[in-house]
This record gives sequence, C-alpha cells and structure tokens, in this order.
Amino acid sequence: MKRKALILWGGWDGHEPELVSRRFRKFLEEENFSVDVETSLDVLADRQRLFDLDLFVPIWTMGDLQKGDADHLLEAIGAGVGIAGCHGGMCDAFRTNVAWQFMTGGNWVSHPGGDGVPYTVNILNASSPLTAGISDFRVESEQYYLHVDPAVEVLATTRFPAVHWYHSSNRQVDIPVVWTKRWGHGRVYYNSLGHHDDIFDIPEAWELMKRGLLWAAEGRKLAAEEGLSAEEFKSERKMF
Repeated sequence: MKRKALILWGGWDGHEPELVSRRFRKFLEEENFSVDVETSLDVLADRQRLFDLDLFVPIWTMGDLQKGDADHLLEAIGAGVGIAGCHGGMCDAFRTNVAWQFMTGGNWVSHPGGDGVPYTVNILNASSPLTAGISDFRVESEQYYLHVDPAVEVLATTRFPAVHWYHSSNRQVDIPVVWTKRWGHGRVYYNSLGHHDDIFDIPEAWELMKRGLLWAAEGRKLAAEEGLSAEEFKSERKMF
C-alpha cells in the first residue's frame, strides 16, 4: 500500500512554493507515495484527512494559522504523522502561532545580507543516517538566523556573522541549518535551505532534504506497529 503525503503550498511567492512543491512531489511519487497537493489552508480543517497521512509537507510562508487548524495538525503529528519542510515554508510559515513554532522547533528572525550570501553548511553529526557520507558544502543564498528549541537534534550548522550588522557585536555563533525533533510520536524534520528552488540543485542540499522527507514519514508506521497513541500526551493543563 502506498504511503500518503500531503503537500500544502502557498503564501509569499518569493520562495517559489509551486516550484519547490513540484520537486518534492516528483521525488515522493518516485518513492511510491500517493501525493496530494493543496493550495488552500482550508484543508487543515479536515482533521481526519490529516490523521490519515504518513507525511505532511508545508511550503507556506507568512500565513495565518487558526487555532483549530493548528490543534488538528499538532494532534495528527503527535499521533505519528511526520512533518518535513524547508526554509521559510516551514519555520516562517505562521509567525503568530506559537504552537506551530513549538512543534517545528524554531522560527526565523533574520537573514543578514539577504539573498546571495556565501556561507558554509557544516555537517555536525556525520554518523547519523540522515547525514552519512555528506560533507560540508558551500551555498550562496539567504543565511537563516533562527531561534531554535534546545531540544532539537542538530545535524548541520552555519556560522554567524557572515555579514556585518548589529548582531556582529556578539561572539561568533553556530546556528542550526538542519535538525530533527519529536512531537509526540511524530517525527519533525527541518532544513533552512530553500530560499529558491534551485538551491536543491546542489547535490548535498537535495540529499539532505530527500533523506529528511523519508525519515519523517516513517513515524506513523512505527507508531502503528508498536500500538502507540497520542492519548498518552494529552493534558487538561493550559499550554498556550
């Protein structure tokens, strides 16, 4: 049986969400996924449809996520549905929704110098199957400065400052580029590359993204095999 993926693209056109969506869809279909593509946030109101997925792929920048829709997503991912995304399409998707930021593991705050900044992506955990055999590589793109959940497992970083600005008065810091985390039984994967679709013409960047999509999609199967339920994570206490 084919695994099910949902790609949701839209928001700011500058991130080329349609092109990125086509690339991701082609890859997932080659990996024997049944892939639906939607261009309206209305799909998030369908709770059961989200729970039936193996993988949710957001490619939506600077949108407005309603609380009910956010609750559906958080519950579905907590039950084992994987989520994987890149750049602003995931960690600048819904700036005003703190629950989304908590689940994804980080949020964008700046890209000093804008597009075309040359910088190095440093592979941090070369023993992970998500990064094995991938070496450090150079890109020219937006260098994302993110506020990041300390609970994430960092797989790649980049060093700031590359461009002189107010943040330069602090010491040099390594900001995560690629990370994973867990949300309940769900797997969360993020890659900050992807300002434009052609960044994934770089073999290392595309390999990282492909592995992340597949890794995230495994969570639902594992949860089902082990009889795991998101009920164990539910609480009546106030969270937001």
